[in-house]
Amino acid sequence: MAPPTLSLLSDLTPPSLERAWLSAPHPTLPIVATCSSDKTVRVYSLTNFKLLSTITGGHKRSVRTAAWKPHVQGESVLATGSFDATVGVWRRWDSYGRTEGGSASAGADDASASNPDAGDNDEEDEEWRFAVLLDGHDSEVKSVSWSASGMLLATCARDKSIWIWEDLDDGDNNFETVAVMQEHGGDVKCVAWHPAEECLASGGYDDTIRVWREDLDDWGQVACIKAHSGTVWFLDWESVDNVPLTSSSSSADEGAELVNQWREQHALSGPRLLSCSDDRTVRIWRRLPKENGSPGLNSSASTGIPSIIRPTGSDETWEEDAVLPHAHELAVYAVAWSRRTGIVASVGADGRIVLYDERIVNAPASDADAMETESTKKPSVQTEWSILAVVDGAHGIYEINHAAWAKRADRGSTEGQEEEVLVTTADDGSVKVSVPTLERALFADSGGWTAEDGPGRDHERSTASTTNPSSYGHLPRFLRLIFYNSSRREQKRVLTATGTIVYMPNKWSKVKGTILKYANKKLARPSVAVH
Repeated sequence: MAPPTLSLLSDLTPPSLERAWLSAPHPTLPIVATCSSDKTVRVYSLTNFKLLSTITGGHKRSVRTAAWKPHVQGESVLATGSFDATVGVWRRWDSYGRTEGGSASAGADDASASNPDAGDNDEEDEEWRFAVLLDGHDSEVKSVSWSASGMLLATCARDKSIWIWEDLDDGDNNFETVAVMQEHGGDVKCVAWHPAEECLASGGYDDTIRVWREDLDDWGQVACIKAHSGTVWFLDWESVDNVPLTSSSSSADEGAELVNQWREQHALSGPRLLSCSDDRTVRIWRRLPKENGSPGLNSSASTGIPSIIRPTGSDETWEEDAVLPHAHELAVYAVAWSRRTGIVASVGADGRIVLYDERIVNAPASDADAMETESTKKPSVQTEWSILAVVDGAHGIYEINHAAWAKRADRGSTEGQEEEVLVTTADDGSVKVSVPTLERALFADSGGWTAEDGPGRDHERSTASTTNPSSYGHLPRFLRLIFYNSSRREQKRVLTATGTIVYMPNKWSKVKGTILKYANKKLARPSVAVH
C-alpha cells in the first residue's frame, strides 16, 4: 500500500513564461487567478484547466498578489497588488460566457468549453473592467486580503506599512483609507484577515507576526509575536468550524468526548493562526482567552491611551500552539489550511510540497499542568501533528511560491461531494492542480493493520448527509471508520462479506444494512483487506 501523496491532475495551460507568484481560487466559481512577473493576471478554469482570460494594462511591473472579494452577487471583484506600488480593483459580470439559463457556477466552464482560447480573445479580455487604482504605498505591494465581510481591504508593502481601505460600495468604485499602520520594522510580506472577525494578522522581514484590531475608531496593534528567527513569509487562518481528527487509539465514546472538549476550549480562543518562515518552520498560534471577556490591563479600553502609542502586545496574548514536524530544508514560502479537511499544506524554496494532519490525543493531566496559572494554562485537550505526505521536486527544479486549496470541479470529481484540490504556483510560471490521495491510507493491509489499528479518519467533517457521528455512536469503531467516511469515493467501494471488509466497486448500496447487522449482533471485528 503506497503512502498518502498528491496525484497531479493537470497543469494550468498555457502557463506564464515568467515567474508566477500566487494563485487565488475564486470563493464560489471554479476559476483561479494567477499573478505573474509579466505584469498580467491570468484567469483559468478549474473545470478543464484552460486559460479563460488575461487581465492586462493595469500594472507597470510584476503583479505580486491577488484576492477575490467575498459575498459579491452577480459579478466577480478581484484586487491585485503590484511591484509598481499600486493596488488595482477589477470587476467582471459573472454572466460572462454563460449560456442562457446557466448557473453562476457553470459560467467558467461554459466559457472555456465554448471557447478554449478565450484568453487570446481581446473582446473577452475587455470584459474585465479596471474599476479603481488605489495609490498610497511607496514601494512594492506584497500582499492584499479582503476581510470576511468584504467591506475592508488590507494591503502591505516593502515600505513597512499596512493600509486598510474601506469599499464604500456606492456604485462609483470609491474606497476610503481607514488606517495606515507602520509598526513593522521591515518589509511587510503578508496580511490575512480573521475568517469571522475584523481582526488582521501580518508578517514580515522583521521576523514578527502582528495582530491588529479596531479600538475606539482607531486601528492598532494588539499583539506582537516574536518567535520565528527569519522572515515571516505567509499566514493563514484556521476555519471557524474546523475539528481535528481523534486518535485511532480512542474508543468511540472517548473520541466524542474529546471532540466536545476541544470544541469548548476552541470556542474561547477562536480560530488559530498558521505561519511559515525563512527559518524553515511552520508554526501554529493560539490566542489565550481573556478572563470574563475583560480588556487587557494595558489596553486602550482600560487606559484611554490611543492605540497608536499602545504598548506592544498588551491587548491580547498569543502562544505557540504547535511547531509542525520539520520537513523543509530551505525557506517555507507559503502555507494553506484546508477549510474542509483541516489538512495543512506547505511549500517553499526547496521545491517540496508537504501535507500535515492534526489529531486529538488523550493526554492525561500532569502535576505540572495542575500548578499552572489560569493565564498560562495549556488546553486540557491536546493535539499532535504528523506528516501525511511529502512530494519532492513538485515543479521540477523550481521554487514553489504559493499553495492554495480549492474545490474540485473537473470531470473526475464525484457528483454531490466537496472534494478538494491543491493549486501550487512556481518560479517557472507553472501552476499545477493536484488531488490528495489520502483516502488510500485510511485502511491498509500493510503490516497487518486492521481498521482500528490503521489511521482511520472518524471525524465530524464528513460531507455525507447520512454520516453524523453522534447518530451512530453505538457502532463498533471499525464500522464507524467506514460509515463516517462514506462520502469519500474510496470508502464507497466497500463490501462486507465473509467477515472481511473489502474494497470493491459499486457496492456501497449493500453496505449500510450489513454494517447495522454486524453492530446489532456485536460480532467480532473482521480484518481488513484492500484490493
